[in-house]
Amino acid sequence: MSGRTGQQPVSPPVVPRHGRLPRHSAWATYGKIAASVVAVLAVSAAAIGAYAAVDLVQSVKPPVKLESEKVLENVPDIGAMEGGLTFVLVGSDKRPEDGAFGDPEEESAVLNDVTMLLHISQDHSHVEVVSFPRDMYVSVPECTDPNDPGGEKLSAMSQVKMNEVLSYGGLGCVATTLEQLTGVTIPLGGIVEFYGVAALSSAVGGVDVCVTDRIEDPYTGLFLDPGTHSLSGMDALAFLRTRHGVGDGSDLGRISSQQTFLASLMRTLQSSGTLGDPVKLYSIAKAVLSNMTLSTALQNPTQLISIAKTLQDVDLSKVVFLQYPTGYTDDKSGVVPSDSAQIVNAALQADLPVAIDPAATAESEFGTVADPNAAAPAPPAADAPATGEAAATGDPSAPADPAAPAPEVLPEDVTGQNAAEVRCASANAG
Repeated sequence: MSGRTGQQPVSPPVVPRHGRLPRHSAWATYGKIAASVVAVLAVSAAAIGAYAAVDLVQSVKPPVKLESEKVLENVPDIGAMEGGLTFVLVGSDKRPEDGAFGDPEEESAVLNDVTMLLHISQDHSHVEVVSFPRDMYVSVPECTDPNDPGGEKLSAMSQVKMNEVLSYGGLGCVATTLEQLTGVTIPLGGIVEFYGVAALSSAVGGVDVCVTDRIEDPYTGLFLDPGTHSLSGMDALAFLRTRHGVGDGSDLGRISSQQTFLASLMRTLQSSGTLGDPVKLYSIAKAVLSNMTLSTALQNPTQLISIAKTLQDVDLSKVVFLQYPTGYTDDKSGVVPSDSAQIVNAALQADLPVAIDPAATAESEFGTVADPNAAAPAPPAADAPATGEAAATGDPSAPADPAAPAPEVLPEDVTGQNAAEVRCASANAG
């Protein structure tokens, strides 16, 4: 494959295996990740009536405790929080009790088929959302047993696929595994239930997605003609779940189409007045809290409101969705982190902004494509004030504030997009 795709053969590390996870072949339910993203993106500090506030509190599910959890400080009831945060977002493949997607009794384990890391910078100037492939081999450290928190810890293991960690040790173990992988402390997290994306996409009035050619996926029931579609409810869920219908038919292609959806969702929230509409805010908050299991430090709904307030005015071009860089194993049974993963880790650890090399995503064999109908950006007005490196160079990735660090342009094997970009899903030609 092309070096720009980031999928050159890489051999998995030879490490002892300290345990064995149950085998599982459940299909991915990728739509659920949108619910967890909206939990921090889609609720503003607008006042909600007393009845609504009580109803939201009653919607909160029992919490999950994380190893690195800490009490959130400097989080006002109204207004933006101070400082940044890091949040692990997990979408499990647990089938709903209504049996709409198969018999829930057939499930032998619950997998984290969606795993994302949301990082909000300390100064609220940039946001990174990192997607970790479900078939990426990782090492799992010792984890607290969620069924016996005070007892003996679960054994460490090696050469485990990422999506098996939730079934082994719960959300806390997923967070601990990502901490070991990235070197970043993760004090907050949440698990999204199956119908979350359907409820949330309806609450915001639909999310626009574009496709370049007809998508047909009988596995998820997704059938879309070329063009732009406003998706909500189960249609949005089908789009985020589809793997066979987009890109190269792989999990990596599915991540790319998810990123186009989430970028569009972010644009919708900033442009449609949603963040200032108390009725929509209530509907969104209700959908989030009814469909998520949150960590202990996020049990107060006003904390979610304050977190979201920090993102209300973030420059869309500084909200970056990226795939954790990997390469295929020799036997193509999965992927492992590539050398570029250390560059991503270092940027997260140092709280530095990043930018995607446009050539990387443009030439990716499994990614999305630029919107062919998108108008070229208008040139700045002649009387517009020139500030910072962006004005001097015309580079949109350059910081407007001369004192702000320039974004780290990631290597060619790191694909993704920022929230200002309109990209389109392409049908799986295979």
